[in-house]
Amino acid sequence: MSHKVFIQSESISFDIKPSQTILEAAIAAGINIPFGCRNGGCGSCKGKVLSGEVFCEEYQQSAMTDEEKANGSTLCCQSYVSSDVRLEIKLNKANDPLHESKITPVRVEALTKLSHDVMKMLLKLPGNSTLKFTAGQYLEFIMADGSRRAFSIASPPHQELIELHLRLIDGGKFTNFVFEEMQEKSIHRIEAPIGQFYLRDSEKPIIFISGGTGFAPIKSVIEDMIHRDIKRTTYLYQGVRAEKDLYMHELCLGWQKEHQHIHYIPVFSEPEKTDNQSIRTGLVHQAVLDDFQSFENYQAYSCGAPIVVQTAFNALVEKGLLEDEFFADAFTFAPPKNKI
Repeated sequence: MSHKVFIQSESISFDIKPSQTILEAAIAAGINIPFGCRNGGCGSCKGKVLSGEVFCEEYQQSAMTDEEKANGSTLCCQSYVSSDVRLEIKLNKANDPLHESKITPVRVEALTKLSHDVMKMLLKLPGNSTLKFTAGQYLEFIMADGSRRAFSIASPPHQELIELHLRLIDGGKFTNFVFEEMQEKSIHRIEAPIGQFYLRDSEKPIIFISGGTGFAPIKSVIEDMIHRDIKRTTYLYQGVRAEKDLYMHELCLGWQKEHQHIHYIPVFSEPEKTDNQSIRTGLVHQAVLDDFQSFENYQAYSCGAPIVVQTAFNALVEKGLLEDEFFADAFTFAPPKNKI
């Protein structure tokens, strides 16, 4: 027995089977519900249930709080229905600059360590093919057993090779394989592009807040902005524990030196005694709060661990940022599609 999902704001509906999530049914019907991680970790597909029975159990607290759930929110990628449902959610627009994802083989062209626990991987598509994607999106490695691992694309769309930044995770099967066993020229399968993290059209100044390898999609966006001669005032806050965790520091300093509209602020949360004393210390979101009186006329983009993203969102909104002007890509570690 199938049911109907009605999208209130768009006056449209689609059929859904008991075995389908709302997102799966929407995709099958050609309805453009926004989504990112597809495993209840990022919150991109969050909507509000106006009526009907919806069940959503497996998700990250950073993507949807208990209070939000109690007030009717749900995550479409993890939600099943047992009745007709009326849903309030903002759909992707037809002119959103996103490309259809596809599965393709790739070859590992190079593996280069950027720091003690971050590896840069360069991938090449077959022949002269290049990946059509929007700066800020990610891809998924497809394992032999069908499981997937997701990594943000660090290169801009005009670059021929696909660049990834992989952080070594203690106990992470795939990242340990990359650091210890993966060979250059080996062939793998990916699905790409995926995700809703990309630069929105606006004249507002931009605040980027990244944690660790959350720098990767932000790098993609900034290099794409430079390539397209977009000169919006830009602040890049890069939060890491200590100096040993800071990578591509010279690249960011180069952006700041060559482009007057780009400002770069690294922040150490747990600096060591021998670390550069000129680098600011503390939590990265607090550094942002200290530098601005209000965020009313800004856009903010945050990428990193869920706690980094959620804390930044709460703090900036409380100080004037419009909720619709905060865009995020939270790296989650829940199977089966974890960004590790």
